[in-house]
Amino acid sequence: MAAALLGTERRTPPVAPRPGQDAPSALLDAAALSTVRRRAGLRPAPARPGPGRAPEDPRPALPTAARSRLALLLADRSAPGRGGSRSAPDLAELLPQWLALANHHGYRVPDALLPALLDAARARTDLRIEALTLGGPRALWLARLNPDWKFALRGAAGRASASLPEPSGAAATPDEEQRLWEEGLFAERVSLLAAARHRDPAAGLALLSGTWSTERAEDRLMFLDSLRDDLSPSDEPFLEQALSDRSRNVRATAAELLSALPGSALAARMAQRSRGCVSLTADEPTADGLTAEGATAEGATADGLTAAEPTSAERTPRITIRPPDECDSGMQRDGIVPKPPSGRGERSWWLGQLVEATPLDRWSEWFGGRGPAEIVALPVADGWRADLHAAWCRAAVRQRSAEWCRALLGTPAVAPVTAGEAAPAAWRDPAKLLSALPSRERAEWVAESIASHGLSDAFRLLGVCAVPWAEPLGRAVVDALDIARDAGSYPWSFSGVMGLAERCLDPTQADRLEVLTAIPDEREGAAPGAGGYWAEAFQRLVGTLRLREAMRAELDPN
Repeated sequence: MAAALLGTERRTPPVAPRPGQDAPSALLDAAALSTVRRRAGLRPAPARPGPGRAPEDPRPALPTAARSRLALLLADRSAPGRGGSRSAPDLAELLPQWLALANHHGYRVPDALLPALLDAARARTDLRIEALTLGGPRALWLARLNPDWKFALRGAAGRASASLPEPSGAAATPDEEQRLWEEGLFAERVSLLAAARHRDPAAGLALLSGTWSTERAEDRLMFLDSLRDDLSPSDEPFLEQALSDRSRNVRATAAELLSALPGSALAARMAQRSRGCVSLTADEPTADGLTAEGATAEGATADGLTAAEPTSAERTPRITIRPPDECDSGMQRDGIVPKPPSGRGERSWWLGQLVEATPLDRWSEWFGGRGPAEIVALPVADGWRADLHAAWCRAAVRQRSAEWCRALLGTPAVAPVTAGEAAPAAWRDPAKLLSALPSRERAEWVAESIASHGLSDAFRLLGVCAVPWAEPLGRAVVDALDIARDAGSYPWSFSGVMGLAERCLDPTQADRLEVLTAIPDEREGAAPGAGGYWAEAFQRLVGTLRLREAMRAELDPN
């Protein structure tokens, strides 16, 4: 082996060449002889029983054209480049969309393509749920026979299939499920728990409760996280017990899940703590008619004498903050992390966690029935606005409150602020807040933002919009790209947005974009050759849209 790896010129092989034979040939002959000798000396072992018959999949088969397209996409997923042309569509990026379309129509993958589909899903985690859904029960059956595909037996498989098939293809009985839960591999147990929770949340929780005390800490964390998708108030007693778990990560996850249940006891405890830290007060007027903020009272008379003191209704309301003085054991049990990250003050860190876990409807109750928009508009004393609003943002996303997300987002005309900037809106993360809004409203907000501010900060916002993009959003993106082209810059600065456009624009827009594929006249001051690069980029965009339209037609049963 050493002689073969290093070469016979650097390492003398331990074989003697025959007359007229050189050293490399002698080495290869010796290797061949050794291989035959080793194989001939093997003693046959008893044959293992073959796998049971694969389960049936009653879904319709792919149309012929769509089957050929899938074979091409799977074969191209690891091919480098785009066939030597910068204007050719990137087939690897179209595979997720093709899988989603096929699943939308309820097709099943051809048996012959199952191995290639599982290999693709193994290499790309973003394909797994759609690939396993298309593969159906036969993909899970096949995955049991190859350790390289064990990922299919984890939680993603539970979401892709309502139940785990046994190798024989028969549905598992309760006794068989219990045996698999107690004796199965960890990946099988995670998948079984996810499937059971999706089918019957109470039964899945009972399965987990039965062995909870004997599980390893890292396993308890994974099992607990699997409760997230089908979380309900009936899970609260179990999660309350998990708050006393010996693992810090398990305790933190349990607290996070409980805070997502606005009616939980933990949410009530957090609300009580927050109420002691955040309150609504009114500025007191001073003797000379000025409020505490320094504004002149409207009741001042011409001779300098002040009028009657303003009533409490006339005083300016504002939010005052008194952050926690300590992080006691009760707060820590409820998931408050005592040690802040570097550069963050302890008290502001504790305050943010308390507000984040407080049910949002409590603020309207405490602040005189005001709605989210009115509450967000209130002034906050002593520079606490950013901390308070950042915590409200996290709470709005966690509790999926569209009304609060809408209020915190504000209007798209407000310039976006990147993380770390010292600006009034630095606490806002529009992409996360948009995720809780209806898809149409989300698209309209992003379209208006792009029309106002261009594409410089649009990539993350576009990533949360439904595909294909609604007409206002698609038009705004194309218009912004056209403006960037006319400005004479290179398209590489917008490659991320262009890539999203290839996958997310409505394919029916291809003909309308054809005019952009021509090389424009170079303007004075434009980057050299930028027009040609833009033409290639738009050619690829149009070509990809037409390919997506062809894929959609191939999958359409009508």
